[in-house]
Amino acid sequence: LGLLLRPGAGQPFLRLRPSPSDNLPVKDIVEHPDPEYDPKEQDLDERTLRKKLGSHFDPGFMAVAVPGPANASGTEAAVAAAAGRGRAALPAELRRLELGPPRGPRLRVGKKARRKVLQWLWAYTYCPVLYTWKDLGIRFWPRYIKEGNCFAEKSCSLPEGMFCKPVKSVTKTFLRWHCQGWSSQKYCTWIPVQYPLISECKCSC
Repeated sequence: LGLLLRPGAGQPFLRLRPSPSDNLPVKDIVEHPDPEYDPKEQDLDERTLRKKLGSHFDPGFMAVAVPGPANASGTEAAVAAAAGRGRAALPAELRRLELGPPRGPRLRVGKKARRKVLQWLWAYTYCPVLYTWKDLGIRFWPRYIKEGNCFAEKSCSLPEGMFCKPVKSVTKTFLRWHCQGWSSQKYCTWIPVQYPLISECKCSC
C-alpha cells in the first residue's frame, strides 16, 4: 500500500488497496499519523461491522481481538511440516522420478531404499506456508490477519541456489476506515477492500 500526495493539497492520503505486485506478503502500510483519521468508539461496534462484512468474515484468517500464535517459530514449523510430508503419500512427480544420472543407466535400488530417498528429497525441497498473525491497525476491521510467508532461511534445492517463493495467493475482504475531505469537513466510513495472502510456496529460482 503506497503513500501518495494529492495535487494541490497539503495532507497525504493513502491508496486503499494493494497495488498489483508479485511481491507478497504485503508490506507494512504507511498511515496518516493524525488520530483524527481513526475510527471512534461508536464506529467500532462489532455487531454492526460483522453485519457489514457479512459472509466475507473468515475466522481462520481474521481476528477481532489479539490472537494467540498461529504456529511455531519459522524453523520449527518448517522442520515439522517437512517431517510430516515425509510420512505422507509422495506426490506423483516424485513417484515417477528415476534415480540415477540423466544420461546414464538407471540406479537399481530396493523399493524400501528408493522410497526413503524420495521421502528425504520431498522433505528437503518442500516449501510450507508459515502463518503468523499481523496487526493491521485500528483502521482495518477485523484488525488482525493471519498472513502467510515462505520459509527462506535455507536453499530448498540440490545443488543449492533455489529458494521457497510464493506461487499462489488468495484474497480476503476486510473493512477499511476511509475518510474523504479534510479537517472538520471530512466524511469517514467503512468500505470493503481486498487483501492478498500467500496460499502456496514452491522451490524456484
